[in-house]
Amino acid sequence: MKKILRLSIFALLVAFIALPASSEDIKNDEFNPLTTGVTSLSIAPDARGASMGDLGAATDPDANSQYWNPSKYAFAYSQAAVSLSYTPWLRKLVNDIFLANLAGYWKLGGNDNQALSASLRYFSLGEVTTSPIQGDVGQSLNPYEMSLDIGYSRKLSEKFSMGVVFRYIYSDLGFSDSYAGDQSTGASAFSADISGYYTTYPIIGRNECQWSWGWNISNIGTKVSYNNGEDPAFLPTNLRIGTNLMFPLADYHNLSIGLDLNKLLVPAKPRESDFPDTPEGQREYLDALEDWENMSSFTGIFKSFSDAPGGMKEEFREISFSLGAEYSYNDQFFLRAGYFYENEFKGNRKYFSLGAGFSLNVVRLDASYMIAAAQTSPLDQTLRFSLTFDMDGLKDMFGRRR
Repeated sequence: MKKILRLSIFALLVAFIALPASSEDIKNDEFNPLTTGVTSLSIAPDARGASMGDLGAATDPDANSQYWNPSKYAFAYSQAAVSLSYTPWLRKLVNDIFLANLAGYWKLGGNDNQALSASLRYFSLGEVTTSPIQGDVGQSLNPYEMSLDIGYSRKLSEKFSMGVVFRYIYSDLGFSDSYAGDQSTGASAFSADISGYYTTYPIIGRNECQWSWGWNISNIGTKVSYNNGEDPAFLPTNLRIGTNLMFPLADYHNLSIGLDLNKLLVPAKPRESDFPDTPEGQREYLDALEDWENMSSFTGIFKSFSDAPGGMKEEFREISFSLGAEYSYNDQFFLRAGYFYENEFKGNRKYFSLGAGFSLNVVRLDASYMIAAAQTSPLDQTLRFSLTFDMDGLKDMFGRRR
C-alpha cells in the first residue's frame, strides 16, 4: 500500500445504516440519510433498553443509564451497581463483529441525592484482510472504536435531577504501510452529554402510578478527523426525549409503557442533485460542500434544525421513535417488547424487539432479540445480553455469611 487505508465507509455501513432503503427509494431524490463518524456510539449497548425498541430516556434507572439518560442515576434505588453487556453485531453476515459495554454507578454521600457513573464501550469490526496491490503482501487488520466516559448526576429537587458526562472517543479504522513510511494514527475526539429526568407519583383511579419524562443531548463535542485530518466527520450528536408511565396491574404485578423520540443534531451533507446542473450550480455545490466540511460541531447542532432541502417535511423525517413496554413480577421477572421506526428516506431501520430478564438480590440477567421488519436486513435476529451486579445485594450476602 502507498497510502493509509481507511475503513470509515465500511464502518458507517456496518455500525449504523444497517438497513438501507430499497433500490427504488435510493434512486429517489428524497433519500438523504445523515452521515456521521464513530457511528458505533449510536448502537444501544444493553439488553433491557434494546428489548423495548431502543428505549430508555425515562424508564427506571439501572446500571446502564449512562447511555440513555445519566441523570437517572440520582434516583437509583441501590447504592451501586455494575453491568457488563455483549452484542454480536450483524451476525447474519459475519461472526467476529461485536460490541462490549461496561457501565456502573456509585451513589455519593449520605443524602441519596447524587451519583458518580462511568462506562467503557468497545466496538470491534473483527478481522479484515486487505488485498495485495502491486506485489505488496496483504495485511490483516483489526479495526475498532472505543469510548471511555465519566458522569455526575444530582437531584435538584425531590422530583427532578440533571446530569453531565464527559467522554473520550478513539476510532482506529486503518493501518499504515511501513515500507512506504506511512504511519497510521487513530482519530480521537472529546464530547459531553447533558441530561434531565423528572419523576412523580400520580394517583390514577385507586392506584399510585409513576410517571416520568427525561431528555439527553449526547455527544456534544469535537469533530473526529480521519486520514490525518483530511476527512473530518461530525460525531453522532443526538437529542433524545422520552416519557414513561408505570402502573400496577395487581399485587406484585406492574406494567410500564414508554415512548422515546430521537433526532440527530447533525447538518445534512449537501447533495449535488440539489443544485442546478450548470457551471454555476456546480460552484454553488462545491462551496456548500466546503462550508459543510469546515462547519464546527456547535454550529452544526443549530444548523441541523433548518438545513434540510425539503424544509420542515424533511426535518420531521429525521425524527425516529421507539415505543416499548415492560412487565415485571415482584421486581424479579421481566418481559419486554418494543418497536423502533426510522423514516425510509433517513435510513429505513424498522424493527420489533423482544426480551426477558430475571433478577435475584445480587445479580440480574437480561436478554433481547431483534426482529427486523425486512427479512433481508442484517440487523434481523440480533441478540444482546446484559449481566448486572447489585452492590447492595452483594453487601447483604457477605454480611449474612459473617
